Amino acid sequence: MMHAPLTRTLLAAALVALAGCAKKQDGHDASGVFEARETIIAAEIAGQIVAMPIEEGQQLAVDAVAAEIDCQQLILQRDQVRASALAIDERTTEAKPQLEILQAEQKATQAQLAVQSEQLEVLERERARFATLVEQQAAPAKQLTDIEGQIAVLKRQMASTKVQLAITNQRGASYKDQVALQYRATESERSPTQARIASIEDQIKKCKIKNPVAGTVLTKYAEQFEFATPGKPLYRIADLSNILLRAYITGDQLTQVKLNQKVRVFVDAGAQAFRELPGTLVWVSDKAEFTPKTIQTKTERSNLVYAVKIRVKNDGSLKIGMYAEVSL
Repeated sequence: MMHAPLTRTLLAAALVALAGCAKKQDGHDASGVFEARETIIAAEIAGQIVAMPIEEGQQLAVDAVAAEIDCQQLILQRDQVRASALAIDERTTEAKPQLEILQAEQKATQAQLAVQSEQLEVLERERARFATLVEQQAAPAKQLTDIEGQIAVLKRQMASTKVQLAITNQRGASYKDQVALQYRATESERSPTQARIASIEDQIKKCKIKNPVAGTVLTKYAEQFEFATPGKPLYRIADLSNILLRAYITGDQLTQVKLNQKVRVFVDAGAQAFRELPGTLVWVSDKAEFTPKTIQTKTERSNLVYAVKIRVKNDGSLKIGMYAEVSL
């Protein structure tokens, strides 16, 4: 979106009007022409214009769709990048089942070791009891020997279980490191991919040219089926509900003006008549300039004048470039 300079057209016509209205200007302090703050709306992406439903003179509201550019290729690019992002997510989840299996093996081995420890405690108590009975010759020594053999076997089994548990723990730790490394690598791909998707989404939004300011379409620069490029002007729009009168006053008149001052604006209403409208002075230039040749002021002999802008509510009859006079 680009802002065009404030309109200064029809000054030559204003000069002719001044020559014919000199009699009517008596008693007025300044004169000038109406202008408006215009905005040129440009395309931000390249593509064929598939729709441009606006017409010159049409009133447009804020966010109204003024044009639409073909963005099918952008949609396909977005879908492709989204598929890549989905593949990244799947690679992240692939490691989860294997890690869960290792964790289950760890729990099973720990449970097995706990059961063996309980069995060992039982056998140790049985050995102590039978040792007492054998010492008292109340039980055969063979039973004590059998229990001691069971204890020896169980201890070897426990040693094997501990080794198995250590190996499982080591595998789990190693696999976790691999998963963490893979996760970091995946995340390094995820961020650029998500940024790419966001960038394409932003470009897709720009396929629809939404009007940024309420106003009247002054000029169309493009039509449907033409090819748009970034920066190419599509249309020019201005808010004409309040129009600005650019006039010039002399240095002697500066003491008579101040911002937000109410003034009277006069526009032609026939050969020898004016129509009076209320206006508000909204801007006074802080720099003097030489009198424009096509602008007439109260003191025509003044070499330096100051530009002022007067806001006038437009009832629909005021047009850009129309001549008017001012009484301060």
